Amino acid sequence: MALLIGTLCTILLTVFVVQIAKARELASVVRADASEEYEVNKFHAGVGMVFMVAFLVACVWSFIYYTPIILGWGPNIAASKHGVEVDYLFNLTLFFTGIVFILTHIALFWFAWKYRGRPGRKALYWAHNETLEMVWMIVPAIVMTFLVVGGLQAWNNIMTDLPEDAKSVVLPGIDNDKEYLEIEATGSQFLWYLRYPGRDGVIGRKYFTQINSKNPVGQTWEDDANLDDFMTNEIVLPVDRKVRVRVTARDVLHNFYIKDMRVKMDAVPGMPTYFIFTPTVTTDSMRRRLSKRPEWQVPNEDNPKQQRWETFEYELACAELCGRGHYSMRNIVKIVEKEEYLAWLDTKEGGELETVVDSVNNVTTYGLKANSVKSQYFETVYGKEGDPQKDNAKIANMETLVKDKVFIKKDLAEAKALRDATQYKSAAYNKADKAMADIETQLNITRYTMVLADSKAALANSNKILAELKANTVVEVVTPTVVTDTAATVSVTDSLPSETAPEEAVNN
Repeated sequence: MALLIGTLCTILLTVFVVQIAKARELASVVRADASEEYEVNKFHAGVGMVFMVAFLVACVWSFIYYTPIILGWGPNIAASKHGVEVDYLFNLTLFFTGIVFILTHIALFWFAWKYRGRPGRKALYWAHNETLEMVWMIVPAIVMTFLVVGGLQAWNNIMTDLPEDAKSVVLPGIDNDKEYLEIEATGSQFLWYLRYPGRDGVIGRKYFTQINSKNPVGQTWEDDANLDDFMTNEIVLPVDRKVRVRVTARDVLHNFYIKDMRVKMDAVPGMPTYFIFTPTVTTDSMRRRLSKRPEWQVPNEDNPKQQRWETFEYELACAELCGRGHYSMRNIVKIVEKEEYLAWLDTKEGGELETVVDSVNNVTTYGLKANSVKSQYFETVYGKEGDPQKDNAKIANMETLVKDKVFIKKDLAEAKALRDATQYKSAAYNKADKAMADIETQLNITRYTMVLADSKAALANSNKILAELKANTVVEVVTPTVVTDTAATVSVTDSLPSETAPEEAVNN
């Protein structure tokens, strides 16, 4: 209410001053008093000078005040590789336009003051000045040329597509132009459908006629590349790895916008676009950066028990007014380290170890829990009527690949238990730590590969590493006898398997 009253008073005061000025001007015309006219000129010119000073001071103050939320200033440094170039161009443009902005306003109001109407002064008719005209044409042209050329170079650097021989993979190498991670974002009123490729690194085909309540983007299930694709409500990306976002829309224009990454691309129905970027600052690193800023060291509005910086998240938004629910098109974007990203992928691919204990015979059987593999295909089509892939051998292969990965993760857990049972930094501890690193290498092979032979070899290597660790670790470890299930289980016996044992007997 106080704000409303203040606004109304300001408006009424402005109207009053304007009306008084008009009355004075009308009175001077009626009296034909030239001195009154000069006084009015002086008053208006003086008011203009006061306004100029107040206006420029307000501009500078507002810039300083809002620096903490201006992109490219304060803590809001770009969190992507190309974003540094974008910020530089914006700041360079701001520098030159800021100079012009200040000088033109000073000239505008100063000229109104200096050359106001005075007694005995007659205006000079100056048709043109070629030197002046050349200066104010050539100087801006030169500046604009540099700005435009710089912007064009930046645009080409940012928007140039990847080489034809580049390959989409699960985890691209750092600074490797031949590898990238591709994800897909489909805009729809009023949400984003986010799709990742599975371990094959390839996003499957889709067609709009296939869209329904269980298939929101229209995946064609006849395409083998769709077998391992999965959908998610958040974007999780590994830091320092190149990402290519395929951007589409189902209905109207949307815009894929991650402001902290300086990523912005229209989503056009029927015309896929793309954006390539490399995130360089993890979510945790950005939180630590913000924690040093006073404006972020305040309680969060939604959760007063946490400070504002603790709840920071990168955000995907829609930057195109697409309807009444436009504001709700918001998704969390997480930039994480390699290990956290791979662990997240494991949860999305699924695969759960099933343990059956026979206490009578002291036998423990391990296997892959039925229907624990996850993807859009496995969750909505697999095993149901009309499944076009029901006789495809790749389905069983997919389950085997996931099973091998789960068993190696079990080996890793056992190696960790052995390490934690030893004295910290002792010879046994270091040996177990190295074994864990070697098993982790085999685990990553099973995370990436689509070749059964490679997956089986990695599992055998993992079993061997763990067996050698157990044989050389002076820790009493009780290992139950395990019976082999050749279909979907692995086994461990009381006597550790020899290196010459068949593969089925070494699957831990």
